[in-house]
Order: sequence, then C-alpha cells, then structure tokens
Amino acid sequence: MHFSIPETESRNGDSGGSAYVAYNIHVNGVLHCRVRYSQLLGLHEQLRKEYGANVLPAFPPKKLFSLTPAEVEQRREQLEKYMQAVRQDPLLGSSETFNSFLRRAQQETQQVPTEEVSLEVLLSNGQKVLVNVLTSDQTEDVLEAVAAKLDLPDDLIGYFSLFLVREKEDGAFSFIRKLQEFELPYVSVTSLRSQEYKIVLRKSYWDSAYDDDVMENRVGLNLLYAQTVSDIERGWILVTKEQHRQLKSLQEKVSKKEFLRLAQTLRHYGYLRFDACVADFPEKDCPVVVSAGNSELSLQLRLPGQQLREGSFRVTRMRCWRVTSSVPLPSGGTNSPGRGRGEVRLELAFEYLMSKDRLQWVTITSPQAIMMSICLQSMVDELMVKKSGGSIRKHLVSLSQMLRRRVGGTLRRSDSQQAVKSPPLLESPDASREPVVKLSSKLSTVSLRGIGSPSTDASASDVHGNFAFEGIGDEDL
Repeated sequence: MHFSIPETESRNGDSGGSAYVAYNIHVNGVLHCRVRYSQLLGLHEQLRKEYGANVLPAFPPKKLFSLTPAEVEQRREQLEKYMQAVRQDPLLGSSETFNSFLRRAQQETQQVPTEEVSLEVLLSNGQKVLVNVLTSDQTEDVLEAVAAKLDLPDDLIGYFSLFLVREKEDGAFSFIRKLQEFELPYVSVTSLRSQEYKIVLRKSYWDSAYDDDVMENRVGLNLLYAQTVSDIERGWILVTKEQHRQLKSLQEKVSKKEFLRLAQTLRHYGYLRFDACVADFPEKDCPVVVSAGNSELSLQLRLPGQQLREGSFRVTRMRCWRVTSSVPLPSGGTNSPGRGRGEVRLELAFEYLMSKDRLQWVTITSPQAIMMSICLQSMVDELMVKKSGGSIRKHLVSLSQMLRRRVGGTLRRSDSQQAVKSPPLLESPDASREPVVKLSSKLSTVSLRGIGSPSTDASASDVHGNFAFEGIGDEDL
C-alpha cells in the first residue's frame, strides 16, 4: 500500500483561530486523512506510554515559532521517517493504538458520522450482497458481516478478503487494492464519489491446494465456483476449445466440484489479472498483460502477426524487487506556479535469475504496480510458510478465529484494528526535490530486508530481498 503526503495545507483554525499546517495523507493517490502535527505528537506520546521511549523512533521536536517553508518541508521528511519506522516495527506496527488512529483520522477527515448504513459488496460474478454495517466498521467487521449474510462458516472467513475495484464499462474489474485493517470500507469507497468503484469479495490465497478446505463447505464451494466461472468468462483463465466444451458440459450438469477440478488444471487458474500495461521485456516499451498467481508473474504479449506469447517469472527466482514512482515535470522542465505535474507513473522492477549466472532487471510500468508488489509478497509469504513446515490452513483458520470476536454472543464493534503493514510515506512535489520518489520500503506487507542497490539511483533501503530466493537450487533452474 502506498501512503503519501503529496502536499501540506495551510488551514484556519476553528472559529477563526490561527492558521496551522495540515498533512494530507493519501493512499494510492486518494486522500485517506488529514492530520496536524499535534495529532501525530499525541499518537507518539500514547505509544510511548504503552511501549516505552526506548522502543520508539525519534519524533520531530516542537518549535517555539512559526515554521518557515523550508522547516515545514524538513518536518514533513522527519515525520515520514518516523511513520515508516513505526510501521516497520513488529510491535508498534501491529498496535491497536496506531491502527485506530488512522481509522479515526479517516472518518474525521471525510466527515462521516457513525451510523448504520447498507453497504453493497459484490461477488466475483457480479452478484450483489447487501449488508448492514456501521460507517465506522473496519475491514474485518465488514468481512464478518458479509460472511454472516452468506452463511460462510467462521473457520473459512480468513480464506477470503475484500478488494477495492473499479468496474469498467465492459463489467470487468480493475483491482486497486486489498482493503486493509487501517481503513473503513464504507468511507473508503464512498469518499471516491463515483459509482464505478466497488467492493468485491474474492479468495485471498494463491495455492489451489487450499481449495479443498473451502470446497468442503457448500457456501465456500459456491463462492469458488462463481469466481472461477467469472474468471473463465473474462478470459483470465486460458481455455482451449475442447476444455471449454468439457467445462460447459459440467456446468450444465451443475457438477461444481468436477468443474473446479478441471479448472484447477488450466493455465492461470486462480490468477489475478491486471490491466494492459508496458514492460521492458523482451524489448523496451512492450505492451503486455500481467497476471499473478501460482508463485509467478505471467507476462502475455502479442507479437507482430497477432501471435500470442507468454513469459513466466517465478517468485523463487526473483532476487529482489522494488516499486518506484516518478512525477513527470510539465513542459518546460520546471514547476512554475500554476503549472501542475502530470500523473504519477509507477513501476515495478524485479531482479530475475535468467540463468545460473545471469541476473537481469525486468521493469513493468503500470498504475497497478503496488498491487503487483503486494501480490508478490503474499505469494512469498505462502511459500515461506510451506518451506518452514507450517500450515497455511492453520494460519487461515487462526485468522478466521481472530476475526470472529463476540461478546455475549453478539458481534463487538471495536475502535481498534489489527496490524497495518503499510508504513506511510510522506512525499513532496517541491520542485527542488528529485522527480523520482522511491516507494518500495513503504509498501503494504513488504517487510523483507534490503539487500543492495540495483543501480546508482536507488539506495539499499529501496530494494527488498526475497527470502524465498535463498532456497533456490540448481534443480530449479
């Protein structure tokens, strides 16, 4: 998840009070909340009470006098480092204090009162599920409400997640992000003020072996079936004419398990497809369609003569990856007053083991680069659980049980939230700053260590190593 503060605002205080500087925190380019220095200081003091001063990173000190523009920028950078350090700390980053702060700030900024509302959540096939929630309900509360409405068992809730998507004219979904525990789904979707943004329920794991757990239950089976049928109809899953005939026959017989068993053998089953974008592989500015799944990124490209080719990049052969953003300067090359910048350009770059002794960087330019990075990380997470001998099933069941919090038999709506693995990034469009802003160390769930710089324009902290890469052997090449 990309947190940024693209600008600060000078705002008047309540009842005509003195002006103050407000920091606009954005998530993937959309305003999440607006906070003051004093609010962040209050958060810092609360964390210090709970965890002790020795655990906390340094916080920007107070100033006796009004800040100059240069000092405002310096404080913004210091707050950036502070928030990053807090988010990356296992103890502080998982604290309810930090998560509830972001959630309350979102609600206050969007000026949404706490009240009961009806929220529409879509299934993968477009079916609508209306749930009654509070505007202040966090992601896990809404997920629980959807599960209850569908009669999905408690121990299967953790197998599914809510995603924020944009519905395109043809009805297909463009995935923006997985909804996190720092946000309020109702506020997140309504604050975009467009009917094209929706919330979709989709399975949250990659390894199809875990389908067996879900298929044991009637509701779980129906959800997987609906998602798979939808993915096939949209062309996300690659099907030959003969396979399509077999699937159609099973569909007519309503043989859902058999349908899914056959679908599991198909290329790109369970993958998440992204919008068409551009890559520098196999050549510069090559139009591609990227899909993520089965521990790989797949790049489909159409060669001259309309021949479709596919390149697959295994997660286990990615030594490291990073995400960068750049903001194109307006024509003339300067940021003169009144002349805005172009749209932010996002790139995902990964260093790939092409052969035993050859590593090569591959770059994908896409507005969904951060979502791609999050998919990579979650696939690595699954691989590492398997390598360590752990059980994804136990992990997901444990997550489901954690999500299910009841008091006296009724659902408790808590003001606290679970961990946000998304260290906020505060960035500035100031003309004096470099036009390229590195984001990789500020991504949701990206907690891997930096292992070195791929080029002269990136520092070690900008690159994230892949623990799954360390176990690669000659037989994998």
